[in-house]
Amino acid sequence: MPLIVTEDMELLDDLLRLCAAAGTEPEVHHAVPERRGAWEEAPLVLVGDDAAARCRGAARREGVLLVGREQDDPGVWRLAVEIGADEVLRLPDAERLLVDRIADAAEGVGDPAATIGVIGGCGGAGASTLACALAVTAAREGRRTVLVDGDPLGGGIDVLLGGERAEGRRWPDFASARGRVAGGALEESLPRLHRLRVLSWDRGDSVVVPPDALRSVLSAARRGGGVVVVDLPRRVDEGVAEALAQLDLGLLMVPGELRSVAAANRVASTVGMVLRDLRIVTRRPYGPGLDDGWVAASLGLPLVGEVPWESRVPTGPPEETLPGRPGTPLARFCSVFWERALAPGTPS
Repeated sequence: MPLIVTEDMELLDDLLRLCAAAGTEPEVHHAVPERRGAWEEAPLVLVGDDAAARCRGAARREGVLLVGREQDDPGVWRLAVEIGADEVLRLPDAERLLVDRIADAAEGVGDPAATIGVIGGCGGAGASTLACALAVTAAREGRRTVLVDGDPLGGGIDVLLGGERAEGRRWPDFASARGRVAGGALEESLPRLHRLRVLSWDRGDSVVVPPDALRSVLSAARRGGGVVVVDLPRRVDEGVAEALAQLDLGLLMVPGELRSVAAANRVASTVGMVLRDLRIVTRRPYGPGLDDGWVAASLGLPLVGEVPWESRVPTGPPEETLPGRPGTPLARFCSVFWERALAPGTPS
């Protein structure tokens, strides 16, 4: 937990409020704690400017912030140097920045999740099935995985996983989310299906999730590391643009037919205005004289490969109908994709 050092009760109230907004409860002292290791081991130390003099001589470490309200006090910089503070932050101007710093320290900051978006080049291309298969495969291979349904008109991607009745929060529950969303709390609130977490739409009345809320939720999902897979619609509105901006890589799913390629070209031109790395995956059947290389060349985009498709939809319990279930060609395709996509030094 973060450590707060201050005797200024008004400042303390503000810092406690900001810690609560970041989803953590701090340890509070009036001076450097006497308990061995309390100063050195805290993920973040917030020193009130009233307490800086009492912190002289404390062990030098990273993650010390000097916090106060006096905007024009030139002596504050001398105090910051004396206690080895990384930054001087003034409230209320730095409140948002301070919430982010507290939340980062409380959650632990590692590498963000590899974030992959899947987009259909035309209607019925199979993008949702591929998104599910990628997520199921990543989770089965031991990666922390979040599958995000980015299409409010798609009926809910949890249905493809047999989890439409699973308990947990859906997108409408986050419509009012603003600012920082705690990554751990988000993950724990989502339905857990087939070893992964799923953020889907429900089957209720249509609810608009503002772009700011979508940005906050996706950012929280990415902070946990591992992989995030986002199933996206073909249209690009403000919300979809927010999602595209957070992707490391987009996969445009294109059946090998002339009409599909023509439709995919329009999608690619729109998506490409936001997403810098868009690549092609194709699937059969191909029209006369067409193949995966021709499709990619026609769209002017790099080819990932051909997705093996199961023409017959299996029936049975969820473990037998799951996209990307073990032993299928689609599962093998996804395993190879993740091996290459997550390899060190792979361009993103």
